[in-house]
Amino acid sequence: MNDPAIFSLHRGKAPLLVSLPHDGTDVPADIAQRLTPEAREVPDTDWWVSRLYAFAKDLGASVLVPRHSRYVVDLNRPPDDTSLYPGQNTTGLCPVVRFSGDPVYVEGGMPDAADIARRVDAYWRPYHQALQDELERLRGLHGRAVLWEGHSIRGEVPFLFEGRLPDFNLGTAGGASCRPQLQQRLEAVLAARTDYTHVVNGRFKGGYITRHYADPAKGIDAVQLELAQRTYMDEQRVEWDDAKAKRLQEVLQALLETALS
Repeated sequence: MNDPAIFSLHRGKAPLLVSLPHDGTDVPADIAQRLTPEAREVPDTDWWVSRLYAFAKDLGASVLVPRHSRYVVDLNRPPDDTSLYPGQNTTGLCPVVRFSGDPVYVEGGMPDAADIARRVDAYWRPYHQALQDELERLRGLHGRAVLWEGHSIRGEVPFLFEGRLPDFNLGTAGGASCRPQLQQRLEAVLAARTDYTHVVNGRFKGGYITRHYADPAKGIDAVQLELAQRTYMDEQRVEWDDAKAKRLQEVLQALLETALS
């Protein structure tokens, strides 16, 4: 069941669920008043990924989109906040630093354990329950399901990674979250597009959702795609670019069609 205060879920008929856990931008007032002025602009949003993937509904896919910002709670982190990338800079379940390394909260405003637990119950658990239920519904209908994790990030974020991120960053938890044949077919789609750069299982191998819900042996493949935002927008001005986005969507559609095949 949809809970519009927390997320929206479009239920499709194809064995594909597109999850967009960092698309949300809302921040409740009691949290917003504790954020720095810069953090109130939610700069680490996966800008417009739901707009990018809007075509997926025409393919019959289910699409799950949260309402709230990752600054409220990061839906792609484990509830115990175990690091997904040990030894590397990252942000946590309730981030206290931005991708720039600057603080999210004003002095004295950081969430305590009780606040984090409340956010997990209020925002994290409903999203994950909806995700799990929808995957099971689709697998019940088709005997299989593909979970597609759609993400985007600025192409250069020194706090998180060195240098310039490739355009397409495909993650399958090092090959563990999907069948080898599916990964190979997706790689072939990307390799055929010489106008874009790509990497498989590079800096972004797949977050909590990809790793936790994947079960290829039981018919659930999970794939994360992290896009460099320059592929569809002006990263500096934070502006959507129609021409770039249309060209990018051709590749995204080819990838999703491959996932369905």
